Amino acid sequence: MKVARSTSDLAAVAAQIPYAVYLDLRVELDDEGVLAHLPFRQDLVGNAGLPALHGGVVGAFLELTALFQLLASARDARNPKPINFNVNFLRSAGAAECLARARVVKHGKRIANVEVVAWQGDRAKPVASGFGNFLL
Repeated sequence: MKVARSTSDLAAVAAQIPYAVYLDLRVELDDEGVLAHLPFRQDLVGNAGLPALHGGVVGAFLELTALFQLLASARDARNPKPINFNVNFLRSAGAAECLARARVVKHGKRIANVEVVAWQGDRAKPVASGFGNFLL
């Protein structure tokens, strides 16, 4: 993958990832870094009683956001590969768009550590957070 230096670069990378395409994931690059958008769709609901997004969808959204942040902050065109990724489900992700931001905690020569937070509506009330280690 190439180093993503603009919103259009990130969109081009997202178009090459089948699950990102399925989720209709949208990413943009601004002064804070990558802002990822997960539009709500009824077929992404895991608990119809609430309704709430499926946990796997939320987890994948966090991991993809971390990947895009790594690509946006990369020094070269290495393709990050997940080593592990932990998700903390903090509250139900309801029937609304999700937003997420990631922060690269450490970017070494071979390993990068990234933390991610997702929310709906109020950034101060996250629905999930995650922490991942990526091989560079």
